[in-house]
Amino acid sequence: MILNLSHVTIAQKQLLSPELLWKVGRVSLECVAPDGSAAVYAVQRYEVAKNAGTRTLYLVDLQTQETRPISDPDGNASGAEFHPNGQRIGFLRDGKLCEVQRNGSALVVVTDFEIEGFHYSPNGEYILFAQNVKFDQTPAEKYPDLPQTSGRVFDGLFYRHWKAWHDYRYSNIFYMRYQDGKTTGSPVNIINMPFDSPMEPFGGMEQVAWSPDSRSIVYTCRKLNGTAAARSTNSDLYHYELSSGKTTLLTEGLLGYDIDPVFSPDGQYLAWTSLERPGVESDRTRLMVLNLSTKQRRELTEGWIYEANHPQWAADGKSMYFLSSNDFTYQIHQIQVSDRKIKRITEGQHDFTSFQVAGNRLVATRVSMTTPAELYLVDANSGSTRAISAATADGWSHIAQAKVERRTVKTVDNKDMNVWLVLPPDFDAKKKYPALLYCQGGPQSALSQGFSYRWNLQLMASKGYVVLAPCRRGMPGGPEGQAWNDAISGDWGGKAMQDLLAASDAMAKEPFIDAGRMGAVGASFGGYAVYWLAGNHNKRFKAFISHCGMFNTQSWYGTTEELWFAQNDLGAPYWEKPTDASWTRFSPHLYVQNWDTPILVMHNELDFRVPFGEGMQAFQAAQLKGIPSRLVCFPDEGHWMSKPQNSLLWQREFFAWLDTYLK
Repeated sequence: MILNLSHVTIAQKQLLSPELLWKVGRVSLECVAPDGSAAVYAVQRYEVAKNAGTRTLYLVDLQTQETRPISDPDGNASGAEFHPNGQRIGFLRDGKLCEVQRNGSALVVVTDFEIEGFHYSPNGEYILFAQNVKFDQTPAEKYPDLPQTSGRVFDGLFYRHWKAWHDYRYSNIFYMRYQDGKTTGSPVNIINMPFDSPMEPFGGMEQVAWSPDSRSIVYTCRKLNGTAAARSTNSDLYHYELSSGKTTLLTEGLLGYDIDPVFSPDGQYLAWTSLERPGVESDRTRLMVLNLSTKQRRELTEGWIYEANHPQWAADGKSMYFLSSNDFTYQIHQIQVSDRKIKRITEGQHDFTSFQVAGNRLVATRVSMTTPAELYLVDANSGSTRAISAATADGWSHIAQAKVERRTVKTVDNKDMNVWLVLPPDFDAKKKYPALLYCQGGPQSALSQGFSYRWNLQLMASKGYVVLAPCRRGMPGGPEGQAWNDAISGDWGGKAMQDLLAASDAMAKEPFIDAGRMGAVGASFGGYAVYWLAGNHNKRFKAFISHCGMFNTQSWYGTTEELWFAQNDLGAPYWEKPTDASWTRFSPHLYVQNWDTPILVMHNELDFRVPFGEGMQAFQAAQLKGIPSRLVCFPDEGHWMSKPQNSLLWQREFFAWLDTYLK
């Protein structure tokens, strides 16, 4: 007898759980061979019992799809790059540069010192790398008779960033001679100043580039320190000549972020992404091009109302590819250098999250709200795609899929707002379900088809909740382009909060939603939204969960580290304009007198973006008012959850709270 297993019922499949989510491999694209014949990707897997993970590199032949591991499956390998000859692959292991043949054999350790990332020069004669350099004295070094002091001394802001205190070290860029798997001579520091390149905390080696002739290096750097650095987004591109040691500023007069330099194949042009307005980190990402011969600089995406991220040159140098969100999904686009015509290459209800050029094709990672990342081969002409990795198939093929639908809701000012509706895998329209209003963070981050291992909407739906995810104003990808994105700045407690209420009111009318069992959840600005809703929801919700949310705008302004963001979104400091709405109407703590609903406060002690005191204040207020409340906190986590066992505890408390009050 032949069994047809092409369709497996939901009853035969597993519902997604936090434990299953941590078993799924996490795929990321590393590099593509110079001839476009192969790609290297990484798969990160976690072992919860050990509270740790491994990261293995795989090479996939783009023609045959044959795949083989090229690094130790029990180790951690990252930052892979093909040698210019295409026969060897370099990567980092335990902080050191290693190389293997394409089949994973003949491992060679290239450096006997630790580095943070590297690039081969196109001619194969040099490597450049990032390495931390200590420029400042610690208090123990300043006072040798106090060798065990734990004190810190600072003369300016930015003394802590994201989740780490300043450690008196800075990432600088070096280059040195290289040949046949060996380095020779002494490394040359091309910055040799107390500034970071790549930039902390998320900058990678995409912020540094070799010229095609291997004679120069362009790097990204914000050459500011202390309080000036905390208030400015003015990063620049610098051009360093190996022969003379001369450094030239390439982005003079551009006062926002300038990052991710990429040379055209012939070396005639340099392209990068640039934000026009200083201090506005959510500004439209422009694609800039500099003619290195004539020094003429122009914006390639002038007139395009959407962002243009992660640019890559086409193989012939006549066009560029980039990622952009329009209609709230991230797709690959192509722009011609000559006439600036833009073509959208890919379509579909999913996000492309990264890509690299492989001849006339692209290798890309793709996700959706219900599918984790895998590698795809994209035809640059037709946009057709073909999966070329299956690292998540074993686990994910047995998971019952939630269904994601689009809805359009009218806002209070009669605009059309996109709302993602995520339905349980066994959804039955004749039943009534408890519902969750998902409040996105940012506040200017996209709510597209991203897949999260932290705030996984399919996981929430698999627990029996209908999830409402409104693309409120402040998010990239809307029909108004940057204008919709800008609309939240200076208006945190205004129309954006009304957008959330409009979405919840509209969805509460659906016959399959039980309006008497609705909750609201969110993190960061989404956590702010939860605190604000807690004082302004007029009995709409029966439970709240806020993770690392902002509770008091004044105390947050006085303790956060990236002040350029606070300055742009809240306006003038409270001591300059104490009557501004940011301080008198938009702070959630001003509405605590209205709190009447159970609330779970989750906050992490290493979160310096939204410091721990915000969660402490909210929990203390709830407790003193006698509101059912709980504080879940982690001393070793930052703004996000990163450790397996911490994350599982987080998820268990999250769903236990919802089940208690909504089921």
